[in-house]
Amino acid sequence: MKLTKKSHACVRLEKDGRTLVIDPGGFTEADAALGADAILVTHEHPDHFSEERLRAALEADPAAEIWTLEAVAEKLAGAFPGRVRTIGHGDAFTAAGFDVQVHGELHAVIHPDLPRVTNVGFLIDGGRVFHPGDALTVPDHPVETLLAPVMAPWNKIAEVIEYVREVRPRRVYDIHDALLTDLARPIYDTHLGNLGGADHQRLASGASAQI
Repeated sequence: MKLTKKSHACVRLEKDGRTLVIDPGGFTEADAALGADAILVTHEHPDHFSEERLRAALEADPAAEIWTLEAVAEKLAGAFPGRVRTIGHGDAFTAAGFDVQVHGELHAVIHPDLPRVTNVGFLIDGGRVFHPGDALTVPDHPVETLLAPVMAPWNKIAEVIEYVREVRPRRVYDIHDALLTDLARPIYDTHLGNLGGADHQRLASGASAQI
């Protein structure tokens, strides 16, 4: 499987000539979802969900489909009947040849005064990859590659380190990093690499790895 990091929380997965894209939001390149056979969206926040980008991808390829939670699906389903599928915690399905299990229900707490939106994570191909969206969800399944949200208004580095320790993946790649300055990246790299207990890697936007 080929994993390509796009800006912020978006990744592209390629296998057997097919492409799965997760969370092509407003902080991600405008063409991040184009060419995808299937698109997964973890939640409704604009850095993960761009209605404009998703509409463009579905219009460009009449066979492309989306799997997402209800808050996102209701914005697109009417324009693309039969191509936008609503999912939730505990569901399992196949998208673009990838086996997907859904884990998690709520976004992490930003502040107690703010309501929590629905958020799901996607476990790909029996644990080869896990994308948690905006939550520190621990799936009830071993994870080889964890996509760790390293910097957000709702987390701190100590929580990310403990999350990696709890999931116990073989390797970690950073996501949710658009707000992290180049000055801070070496600090995060050092702490996650030394304390997380897993092989920690960081891919620049557009860079790829075989996993």
